[in-house]
Amino acid sequence: MSAGRPPSLLGATWVLVRKDLLLEWRTRARANALVFFALATLLLFSFALGPDTTILRRAAGGTLWLAILLASVLALGESFRVEQENAALDGLRLAPADARALFLAKSLANALLLMLLGAVILPVLAALAGVTLVQGPGPMAVVLVLGALAIAGPGTLYAAISSQARARDVLLPLLLFPLLIPALVAAAKATSLVFEGDPMLQFQSWLGLLAGFDLVYWSLGFVLFPRVLED
Repeated sequence: MSAGRPPSLLGATWVLVRKDLLLEWRTRARANALVFFALATLLLFSFALGPDTTILRRAAGGTLWLAILLASVLALGESFRVEQENAALDGLRLAPADARALFLAKSLANALLLMLLGAVILPVLAALAGVTLVQGPGPMAVVLVLGALAIAGPGTLYAAISSQARARDVLLPLLLFPLLIPALVAAAKATSLVFEGDPMLQFQSWLGLLAGFDLVYWSLGFVLFPRVLED
């Protein structure tokens, strides 16, 4: 890269992703909090549903994604709270780089964190509900990736909006949860099909809905984020 030339979108995105991942690796406070919170959520749901293993198996897909969703609020809010310290966000605004790189970097870092969270709590859910990956680990990995992207994309945009508000911890879930209903339904249904089998061949349809949600809201976030950052 020549002197005086601003970094490209991909170059700036990679630098910011690397920065966020290094910070997370050094402290691991947010990751530990997410894991313990999600595990506690799984245990609470399993106790609430009772000892009937049939009910637990039927609700396993929804339980997994509700645990990830509730834990994601901690991850999304903390991702911008870190940038508020020492006016780091103001420094990023002044950097000679595309503001959309910050959206991509934050969204990708949050998505990676949620994917890892899903991979960690999935064996615990399997032990609690007695489910197995009937369709194998490949389809489950695809659902985890698309579901994490569905939460992280709009979640990062709304986290940036709510980070300037006084009641940001309350505002973020109020804005985000209604928007994510289609994605959560698709992710929960697809996960249930991975656990129980897919005799009616519905799995691809739910994946298509989830992928379409990702495409729409990541595109909107990519376009709107520079305006949000300016406001």
